[in-house]
Amino acid sequence: MSRVDVTFENHIAHVRLTRADKMNAVDQEMIDAIIAAGQQVAASDARVAVISGEGKAFCAGIDVSGLSAMAGKDPAEMLMPRTHGEGTTNQWQEVAMIWSRMDIPVIAAVHGVCFGAGIQLALGADIRIAAPDAKFAVMEMKWGIVPDMGGMVLLPRLVRSDVLRRLTYTAEPVDAAQAERWGLVTEIAEDPLSAAMDLAATIAGKSPSAIRAAKRLIGIAETSPAAEVLEAESRLQVDLMGKPDQMEVIAASFAKRAPVFK
Repeated sequence: MSRVDVTFENHIAHVRLTRADKMNAVDQEMIDAIIAAGQQVAASDARVAVISGEGKAFCAGIDVSGLSAMAGKDPAEMLMPRTHGEGTTNQWQEVAMIWSRMDIPVIAAVHGVCFGAGIQLALGADIRIAAPDAKFAVMEMKWGIVPDMGGMVLLPRLVRSDVLRRLTYTAEPVDAAQAERWGLVTEIAEDPLSAAMDLAATIAGKSPSAIRAAKRLIGIAETSPAAEVLEAESRLQVDLMGKPDQMEVIAASFAKRAPVFK
């Protein structure tokens, strides 16, 4: 049975976790399916992606019933090989990091629980829209381990150090309102999937080349010294100005119509 379904419409890729009977808990098949979905989206002409979960939850985390399969195995053999992301990630980390590396914006529509592997998957998105009753937890400490699916790359970009430590040390769930105050959640919506798709439609209507350049520039701005950011601003702008996408934006603005990009 498929763990993930990917559909494309109007330049929007909708990635749905489909293991609803297990609250989209992550097992080996789900890991493989999420990575495959990321590769499919990256190779497509989608301009934005939305990730959601079917059923009662976005993702309940790792399927605990599958942990027994790891008994007796050498953790280093499972976790240390850099098998994905051009040698930067293992397969567990790739579940989140493939979306973080995506050159198009990614939106996570979160409802129900978003725990452990689920929160790290959501952190791989650019934007997180949550239902009012959604709950978030960095769950690994419950099992005596640390976040190991990209969370320590992604969480420090969003929250203060004390919040990061509280979430990690306690493994306690927080509600959507608290998550929004702390910066884990971008916004709260009664219907997060509908809100995510509306936002995706807005983004998909912008210049595709400018959106991709903006995502690259933001990534540089978040991690690089000022001089490098200033140089990137100029270099990326040179690549956009006067090119077909920008000229279509200008023509559409003067004609008071929606732009049409090739």
